[in-house]
Amino acid sequence: MNERRRTLLGMALLGAVEPLFAAPPSSTRPHGELDAELAAVANDPALQLASLSVLAIRDGQPVYEAAFGRRFIGNGVLPDKPATPATLYRIASISKMMTTLGLMRLVEAGKVDLDADVSDYLGFNLRNPHFPSQAITLRTLLTHTSSLRDEGGYSWPFATALKDVLVPGAPLYGEGKMWSTRAGPGAYFTYCNLGWGVIGTLMERVTGERFDLLMQRLLLQPLGVNAGYNVSMLPSAALDNLATLYRKRRTDTEIWNADGPWIAQVDDYSMKPPAAPAGIASYVPGTNATPFSPTGGLRISARDMGVVMRMLMNGGVHGDGRYGMRLFQAATLERMFARHWTIDATGSNGDSLGGFFPAWGLGNAHFPDRPGSCLVEGGGFDAVGHSGDAYGLRSVFAASLARGDGMIMLVGGPSSDPELQKGRYSARARFEERILTALYRHAILGQQAAT
Repeated sequence: MNERRRTLLGMALLGAVEPLFAAPPSSTRPHGELDAELAAVANDPALQLASLSVLAIRDGQPVYEAAFGRRFIGNGVLPDKPATPATLYRIASISKMMTTLGLMRLVEAGKVDLDADVSDYLGFNLRNPHFPSQAITLRTLLTHTSSLRDEGGYSWPFATALKDVLVPGAPLYGEGKMWSTRAGPGAYFTYCNLGWGVIGTLMERVTGERFDLLMQRLLLQPLGVNAGYNVSMLPSAALDNLATLYRKRRTDTEIWNADGPWIAQVDDYSMKPPAAPAGIASYVPGTNATPFSPTGGLRISARDMGVVMRMLMNGGVHGDGRYGMRLFQAATLERMFARHWTIDATGSNGDSLGGFFPAWGLGNAHFPDRPGSCLVEGGGFDAVGHSGDAYGLRSVFAASLARGDGMIMLVGGPSSDPELQKGRYSARARFEERILTALYRHAILGQQAAT
């Protein structure tokens, strides 16, 4: 196995390269070329990246990891800190897939049924008032076809019970903007963050455990990864290695200034550590898990996301040989990553957001290798996983599970509006296309060509 991992440290420019595994002399595609190509993307004057961490897996084994830029930018006031492959990021919506993995462990344990009415688990009646006879199930929540919408919000303080927001006539129901008037459960795909707030609350309700602690028990601790949905509970070493997310714009405006300073958007704990979420001490699990952000709040590194990816590639077994530990039955993962929804030719069954969401599994996106949705230039990589976009971060977790090939990308923020740098062959920004294509060509195809 041709295996090589590299750490690339730097600030705004390419820094020193420290190989963790030396490439054998037979390698015909030295990773120095990939290092340089990714550094060029990170430092492109047209759109610079505050930080970038990547990982590539081929045939089930890590073959490349690197990091560029700075996890913390002091702007001349405090010392900068470089990004590393072990730097944790708030990974945004890839968190949904991780939350789903926790949920699927409860499915395996018989705690929940994907096709049961979620009202039976939540302790209150969750129905779209425009389609009151149709039950909402975990399956419809996981496939973004529940008829819930984000227009009414998707996160509230611990003191707010979710039922007081979602049930018609409840104190905080308002105008009911969280419900579609167009289609009932199961009929139409609309990407919805709120669904995962419901899922996280349901998970608490059936276990009696607080969501952040529950996810530690179900997924993060068994995998041995340094991660969490509650930033205030990260150990000090992990907190010190947490990436602050940046943009060159203020948090309260859409006006960018590429010539201005990097402005922290979230996870800046340079002056004081994160406080515990307000109200957590008296919080009753099963009431409202949204402050933990099951939808986007997981902090984890590219390296540890690779641990998750390898477990999935190994059919639910973490580790190798006789020391491996089974977390999932292979059939459970096959069920989760099977295709459950695909946009039709006319787009009448959902909103793909311009091709960004062409197909979906249970809590995971599908990246079919076809024009308009290719992950890599020229095609060749059909994958499942998830993407993320929040507070400047852009992230991708994409795996061809059967082949054992995968790519992870975590970007800590851009210097200018990514919407002005459209991709050439997908709905992604051009810098994302360049990163993924470089990883695929050099670390995956290049490694295959060398064997």
